[in-house]
Amino acid sequence: MTSLRKLGSSDLEVFPLALGGNVFGWTADEAATFAVLDAYTAAGGNFVDTADAYSAWADGNSGGESETLIGNWLRARGNRDDVVIATKVSQHPDFQGLTAANIKAAADASLRRLGTDRIDLYYTHFDKPEVPVEEIVGALDALVKAGKVRHISASNISAERLRASLEFSDREGLARYVALQPHYNLVSRDTYEGELQDLVAATGLAAVPYFALASGFLTGKYRPGATVDSARAQGAGKHLETERGQKVLAALDEIARAHDSEIATVALAWLAAQPTVVAPIASARTVEQLPALLGVAGLELTEGEIGRLTEASA
Repeated sequence: MTSLRKLGSSDLEVFPLALGGNVFGWTADEAATFAVLDAYTAAGGNFVDTADAYSAWADGNSGGESETLIGNWLRARGNRDDVVIATKVSQHPDFQGLTAANIKAAADASLRRLGTDRIDLYYTHFDKPEVPVEEIVGALDALVKAGKVRHISASNISAERLRASLEFSDREGLARYVALQPHYNLVSRDTYEGELQDLVAATGLAAVPYFALASGFLTGKYRPGATVDSARAQGAGKHLETERGQKVLAALDEIARAHDSEIATVALAWLAAQPTVVAPIASARTVEQLPALLGVAGLELTEGEIGRLTEASA
């Protein structure tokens, strides 16, 4: 049984790989979504990450499709108490922004779609600097006091705004962020490392990185001359054109061979070994894609291997 990890200062204990729900209702229909969620939880997974905006960008969608499918699955399986559900506010087409009124309305809409009475981890999806942190934290605190949210977190926020939010919570005795969801992976390190990472470490937050596999680039399937059938192929493929991308792939190939492991597993293991990181987020649209992600729970890289990847990705 894989050991669960404590999420910052919260009472949540989570599997070391968070299952991303961005594909549910987009490239994975209900049957595929149920199959992936069943396989993930059967392997010991308990941490599902979604957002109210997933997947408003897809033709015919209006936002909330992922939450709805997850809610249907929770109801069908009767396992709500066994799963940590994280979702986000600020980007749904009908619930844009982080005003107090919008946060309350968006949370209620998410709860309805998820078919549950509480959200375990509620993120501000993208910070809105025009809204005072006092208003945002106050609205989130009200949701915690009402029992609708267990813990609050932030994503896509500056170190300055995160610090101000934490200081306000501490000063007023209000709910306090327990985690940060940054954009962070082997080919995107400056999006987190530095001031933001230092602040997370100093304040006892947990990091739960998104784009952990760089939209699929770090699975190793993107190679010169290869054609990849993926909705995210254009974005992922651009890393092939960089020296860093090529160096990272070479290092991943070498270490994956040494462990008889998937390249994606090694990329996730590097991330999971970084200071403050509790659980990288990665998504699977098919059950066949899951083993490479789940493998992070059992792969421990040596200090030398971590250093080799760190050097290659510098």
